[in-house]
Amino acid sequence: MKTTPASPRATARDWLGMAVLVLPALLASMDLSVLFMASPWISADLAPSASQHLWIMDIYGFMMAGLLITMGSVGDRIGRRRLLLIGAVAFGVASLLAAFAQSAEMLIAARALLGLGGATLAPSTLSLIRGMFLDENQRRTAVGIWTGAFTGGIAIGPIIGGLLLEHFWWGSVFLINVPVMVLLLIVAPLIIRESRDPNPGRFDLPGAVLSLAAILPVVYGIKKIAEDGAGWTSVTSIAVGVVFAGLFVVRQLRAASPMIDVHLFARPAFSGSILSNSIVTFATAGMGLLAVTFMQTVLGHAPFTAALWMLPTVAGSFIGVAIASILARTVRPAVLVTIGLLIAAGGFAAISLVTPDSHVGMLIAAYSALTVGVGMTATMVTSLVLTTAPPEKAGAASALAETSAEFGGALGIAVLGTLAGTVYRDTMRENPVPGTDFVGEAAADTVGGAVAAAQELPDELARPLLQHAFDAFTDGFTVSAIVGALVLAAAAVLAGATLRKVTSQQVAEAQE
Repeated sequence: MKTTPASPRATARDWLGMAVLVLPALLASMDLSVLFMASPWISADLAPSASQHLWIMDIYGFMMAGLLITMGSVGDRIGRRRLLLIGAVAFGVASLLAAFAQSAEMLIAARALLGLGGATLAPSTLSLIRGMFLDENQRRTAVGIWTGAFTGGIAIGPIIGGLLLEHFWWGSVFLINVPVMVLLLIVAPLIIRESRDPNPGRFDLPGAVLSLAAILPVVYGIKKIAEDGAGWTSVTSIAVGVVFAGLFVVRQLRAASPMIDVHLFARPAFSGSILSNSIVTFATAGMGLLAVTFMQTVLGHAPFTAALWMLPTVAGSFIGVAIASILARTVRPAVLVTIGLLIAAGGFAAISLVTPDSHVGMLIAAYSALTVGVGMTATMVTSLVLTTAPPEKAGAASALAETSAEFGGALGIAVLGTLAGTVYRDTMRENPVPGTDFVGEAAADTVGGAVAAAQELPDELARPLLQHAFDAFTDGFTVSAIVGALVLAAAAVLAGATLRKVTSQQVAEAQE
């Protein structure tokens, strides 16, 4: 009987390096959601248009999604630790620019630069972990910790934002990145070993251009639909992106040194994991913005109070990670991923039952169930993505995992947020409150605008306006939650089908 020699176990230095790598992963995902609490303050200070406000929220995630594959390939060539340090500088500088932005345009540009920095940080951390932990059980634990930080960061973002806004101005939500990046620049060279692809080949510049040409038109088309509804411009833009995506695939099949091995997508474990990864972050980020807005406006909680109420949702992510890490040794991946997605779908379904008269605990309990399912799913799919890729392509595989997550998160904010906003606006404009027509478009555009308008009205007009606005926002909130539940339930069925032949033993063999 053939025996496989045991893989070397990680040292104390590796675990210390792991702790350092968790920080940029946490911040990279946190910046996807940290502005949720600051949104009203940014609107008051910079007065962005509705379109600019959407770009402020989304451009970070979309920039990361567009550049992650390219940066993962760059890291494989120049060294993943070196790319990590370059990303730390870019992320820190962009954070300073965002914190002191004087206009909506400046903040959008700074958030785009943050996306560039995040695109260099994210694949570097996960691919370095892939090379540091060769023992199967230790790697599963390390990936679980990283996953908990990454998925938990989306939930932690609004909490950190709320705590800071209680005492400082909105720019403080960006300044917290700076000391962490400085620490990373000092400590990483001392304790984290460099790693790279020993035979990277030439950098695939045409592939890099095609990857951007595929993603950015799709992003533009989605934004146009979010702003103006479906039209020829948006549909054409998305179609152009799809064409470039096809050209990118052809290029990768023919290139001598491709950025990604597209043959990996022929493996059910890989393609199913990538799709599941995208969908769970779609759910977490998309519902996160709506839940925080609901707590602050409809339920009337201050940022600090709302931040405290969000703490159980963070615990839910880590509970999900722990459950998946323990059960992964004995339970088939298809079962764990399917259960995780169904739990998350159940959380969405429970959120749809929340009303303006509900206690905030009902919302938090439902959202925590969602994060438990997300934690379970993300842990398994991240591990599957890494273990089905060869070690020398760890950066590119990590980038694909990150791309699916960041794109899913930004898409969730855009789609679920736009869906809720559309229901709100239609309700407010079709059934205006008598006597409040003079308050203008602000109250009919966003629930925050209605709250601001009500403060300038006498009580006999303010109360019906707020009640109508809260009911309208709740209707949009409910519709978005139902859509989220349906998407996750469909993903559970798909994941069960694509992963059904993958066993825990096969995952272990792929890790060796």
